[in-house]
Amino acid sequence: MLWLQRWNFIERAKLERQLWDAFEQGKDLEGLVNELRNRLDDPSAVTEPFEQFRLEVWSQTLGRIRKIEALMKDRSPND
Repeated sequence: MLWLQRWNFIERAKLERQLWDAFEQGKDLEGLVNELRNRLDDPSAVTEPFEQFRLEVWSQTLGRIRKIEALMKDRSPND
């Protein structure tokens, strides 16, 4: 069971990194998350079960990115 927890941690980190990379490239993060959500909501679309996990991780990561972004915006350059 420990290997499964480790695998989940590694996969979660990879998915988080994907969204952080998109953020650094200036991509529309909400658009990426919504696109994935819409794809999963479409009953005619064939999706992998892993995509639901991706949506969960990306949604959580998006919240953290926006929170960090707001904190950094409020900081003055001399802090």
